[in-house]
Amino acid sequence: MESNIICILITIIAYLVMMVIIGILCSKKMSSVNDFYLGGRKLGPIVTAMSAEASDMSSWLLMGLPGVAYLSGFADAGWTAIGLALGTYVNWLIVAKRLRIYSQKCSNAITIPDFFSNRYRDNNHVLMGISALIILIFFIPYTASGFAACGKLFNSLFGLDYHAAMILSAVIIISYTSIGGFLAASTTDLIQSIVMTIALVILVIFGIQTAGGFDAVIDNAKSISGYLSADRIHNATGGSSSYGFIKIASTMAWGLGYFGMPHILLRFMAIGDTNKVKTSRRIASVWVVISMGVAILIGFIGNTLSANGSIAALSGSSEAETVVIKMATVMSEHSVIAALCAGLIFAGILACTMSTSDSQLLAASSSLSENILNGVFRLKLSQKASMLSARLVLIVIALVSIVLAWNPNSSVFQIVSFAWAGFGATFGPVMLTALFWKRSNKWGALAGMIAGGITVFVWKFVIRPLGGALDIYELLPAFIAALAAIIIVSLVTAKPDKEIIDEFDDVKKCMRNA
Repeated sequence: MESNIICILITIIAYLVMMVIIGILCSKKMSSVNDFYLGGRKLGPIVTAMSAEASDMSSWLLMGLPGVAYLSGFADAGWTAIGLALGTYVNWLIVAKRLRIYSQKCSNAITIPDFFSNRYRDNNHVLMGISALIILIFFIPYTASGFAACGKLFNSLFGLDYHAAMILSAVIIISYTSIGGFLAASTTDLIQSIVMTIALVILVIFGIQTAGGFDAVIDNAKSISGYLSADRIHNATGGSSSYGFIKIASTMAWGLGYFGMPHILLRFMAIGDTNKVKTSRRIASVWVVISMGVAILIGFIGNTLSANGSIAALSGSSEAETVVIKMATVMSEHSVIAALCAGLIFAGILACTMSTSDSQLLAASSSLSENILNGVFRLKLSQKASMLSARLVLIVIALVSIVLAWNPNSSVFQIVSFAWAGFGATFGPVMLTALFWKRSNKWGALAGMIAGGITVFVWKFVIRPLGGALDIYELLPAFIAALAAIIIVSLVTAKPDKEIIDEFDDVKKCMRNA
């Protein structure tokens, strides 16, 4: 095995071992299911901010976004990043503190389905059951896409069999998550966000030097039709096409997804001190803006390196997503130090994937164990049995995800895009109205979830393929349909009980005093 590959392998192994050690250390701080799924609501501001954003970005940050920028230039990648940055900031600004207070007021809810059920006093647990099923429907394939990304990375780097590499990656993620629970996932996410940041910085410095300087990158981008334009997009034919208002609105709609992402909302519920939310918001917002901006720049740099022959030209979205891998591989051939730095970049790709997969595993596990088995079917388990059940369910869900990730040709970006739309449309409007609209009721919430979920599927597979003005990211129309359903159904059905109204007013009062 070549020396550069050995250095990369050593770096990645050291990183993976560190993740498992963190899981073991965090397991010593757990004594209940509340600790396993929500870390005892003790997360500090830095861990809260960085674990939320690391779990959000997934492999999309170091693979998907640079790939889009590499192929088509600024418009598609840029407007997506702007939408996500705005969504991140607004979510922290209006949802974080209120959800933390409200979820504790609602019988100390520890999952999103718990919160919806307790908020609307859904004694029959219909809301809980449906929202838990939604989490399973969208998170299992989402987790599978993460396992697949890890498998592709090891296969590309070391020539390992895709299936063996994918299973090995899944075992590592399962290990530290099942051992240490939410605290382990959040702590490792903090470490992973640091690794991602280092990887981005190293790659930009190397890329600009290899490209011949920043001016060379800009000159290359200017020479490509529509590449730097905000209202045109470079296409495969070598020309460019219009990127109009409807397309921009559709792309920026990615930001709406934040209001419904369980793995991000759970971080808000786990905040230790509500007075530190502002600090977390600032850290999270700055990191997201900088990291996405750098990821887009890496796509531009990669295109320049293809133009000057430093890396092979990449065609199609699947190949373009490997631009970071290609750049880091070239970098590893320069020296031992460069190979170790390349190892950090590959660890960064793993970090992006693992930080999302662990959070998704926990959210899916809590949905099945806490909400379906304990909530809907009312199984009464001791604390010890509940902890064992939580871990077993997590492992079962991971195994199902491995089966779904068995096809090495599955598209990571497409799965992430659809799952993001699914959560944003089914949970986002319900979460916002639950937190801010006193008149909303359980029938409206139920109607919103169903309308959002159905619209996502119908728009994705029936309406959007028609093209033209209907070629809109399914999250936007589904979000609007869900919000309309909540408002209409809530207004034509009975008002919430006085107990629910009083609790809403109490939360509002707590927000003023916080």
